[in-house]
Amino acid sequence: MKILDRVLNPREIRRRLGMNQEQFWTQIGVTQSGGSRYESGREMPRPVKELLRLVHVEQLDLSQVKRVDFEIISYLKESHPDLYRTLRRAVKSRHRHGPDTGVNLAGEGEGHAYDDQDDVTTTQPEVPPRL
Repeated sequence: MKILDRVLNPREIRRRLGMNQEQFWTQIGVTQSGGSRYESGREMPRPVKELLRLVHVEQLDLSQVKRVDFEIISYLKESHPDLYRTLRRAVKSRHRHGPDTGVNLAGEGEGHAYDDQDDVTTTQPEVPPRL
């Protein structure tokens, strides 16, 4: 079993976010009935898993994600790796000291586990408070 399969339990994430199935699944383009099947154990396609992770775990607003942002990240990594690492550390520090945004499925007190070598998080952040 892959780590993504073990960690991404959609029902648990949805419940921790306090959402019903329709609210949760429509945000990533899945019908309520399709989401119910995934929550019952049906295999989730990789693109759906990734969307679930980005939208509900990492709390990204996909309407704000632009290709140019990824091009800037790639450019920084290749052309200015020291600056890139400095910026990553600053963001990492901000996440530790500010309010978390996302779902923590790793247990109490654990948040992002950034790897300085790439952009992959290995654990998920905590559930944000709902207003």
